[in-house]
This record gives sequence, structure tokens and C-alpha cells, in this order.
Amino acid sequence: MGSLYGIVQELEALFPGRKFTPDGHLVGSIGEVLAAHRYGLDLLPASAQGHDATAADGRLVQIKATQATVVGIRSAPEHLIVLKLAGDGAVSEIYNGPGALAWQHAGKMQKNGQRPIGVGRLAALMSEVSAAERLNATTIG
Repeated sequence: MGSLYGIVQELEALFPGRKFTPDGHLVGSIGEVLAAHRYGLDLLPASAQGHDATAADGRLVQIKATQATVVGIRSAPEHLIVLKLAGDGAVSEIYNGPGALAWQHAGKMQKNGQRPIGVGRLAALMSEVSAAERLNATTIG
């Protein structure tokens, strides 16, 4: 357990302003920094309302990362990126497109203030997202 907290401290030193606490924040924060690196995003302050980053073209971006089959969204972000984090460290892009499209297909509002949408549904929605609507990855990995 001590090793995990040592890694958390290292991550927080590398990315000031991001918390990597071993709860729901860990996966989310890892997803945010991975997306920022992969897509050349500028991260907003942690817990910014509605969006996590700004793209080079000025688009505001909400970033979701999951190891499960569903993510929750609180509102329709301008742009949404959803990454799947595998147990072996592999990262795959599930969704990269307009937030309104995902919001339109999300489920009913839950008690926690989020609307769930399955990663399978998000992957299917990618066929409706044109290349021009996607953010280009600037790095491999």
C-alpha cells in the first residue's frame, strides 16, 4: 500500500494542481493528463466547472476515463473525450467528438447529477463524428 501512495505523491509533484488520491480521482486524473499529452490540451484548474481542458483550436474539452463500461456526464460539454484504461496499462480512445451528441444519447439524470452513457454506445456514436470534428492525437500512446 505504501508504494501506491508513493506513486500518488510522484504524480502530484509531476502535475501540480491535480489530485491522484486512490479513489475515483485517480482514474479521472490519470485520464486527464493522458488526454492532455495525447491531444496537446491545456488542462484547466482541477474541478473546473463543465470542462477539463482547452484544445489548441480553443474548444473546451471534457475528459472522462474509465475502467468500467459506463461513464457519467453532468452536462453537454463542447467536446468530449472518453478513454478506456485497461488493467495492463493500455489506453484506448472510446469517444472523441461533440459533447452534444453524447449528451443526446445519455440516459436519464441519476441522483448523483450525472447522466450515464455506456462505452459501447459511445464507440458506436463515433461513426457519426467526422474527422474534422475530432481532436487529432499529437502523440502515440
